[in-house]
Amino acid sequence: MLEQKYPLSWKKKKFSIKIFCSIPNIATGILLKAGDTSFIIDPGDGILRDLNKEIGVKNLLGISQVFVSHGHHDHVGGVWSLLTYLRVMQKKTPLTIYYPNECVEIESIFHAFEKVYSHSITYKIVLKAIKKTNSFVTKKVTVKPFPVIHKEHLHTGGTRQVPALGYNFSFNGMTICYGGDTAYCEDLVKHAKGVDLAVLEAGHDEETPDEMHMTMKEAVSIGKSAKKYFLVHVPE
Repeated sequence: MLEQKYPLSWKKKKFSIKIFCSIPNIATGILLKAGDTSFIIDPGDGILRDLNKEIGVKNLLGISQVFVSHGHHDHVGGVWSLLTYLRVMQKKTPLTIYYPNECVEIESIFHAFEKVYSHSITYKIVLKAIKKTNSFVTKKVTVKPFPVIHKEHLHTGGTRQVPALGYNFSFNGMTICYGGDTAYCEDLVKHAKGVDLAVLEAGHDEETPDEMHMTMKEAVSIGKSAKKYFLVHVPE
């Protein structure tokens, strides 16, 4: 297992990932680089600050792809500030946001942003709801979304399944698997096996496993099937 102190970084040739943080109920923020292309994954609170420090304004304005695993606030809390910053800095090129189908949080943020700034948005925002988990290629990176199991508590009692995805990103013969928030599931086991790096959440204690998060033991069991792995979303 690799060191879990944030930020977590992995790099091989021209393929890299930097996890600025992944703290339950607070924030997640990830930057993926493939050659000269940068992708944002799960832009939680603070993502704008971290990206500005890491890659600077010019490169930030050049980012064209955002990938969202699910709509909980600790994974999308920075979307509004990101969209607003790109407007203020007069981004000209399109921004595409990939997200699970029926993820109402992303669609609501977008529609609110469009309503407030309809007369001053300088760039096109393209929403891509992922309805089928077919592989696709963007900016020379092959992306394979896959379903995961993540639930949330209802104020009336009980739980409900939320739209949630993991992603495999492949470039130059290498693959990074990002599981997002998920309980132990066979789709994650399948997609993490043999990858160069698996990024796996371990957000639940060992005593009361449920269908929201993986325990440390469950995450490690999957991580050992990859060449290397990070455990994230571990409660502090």
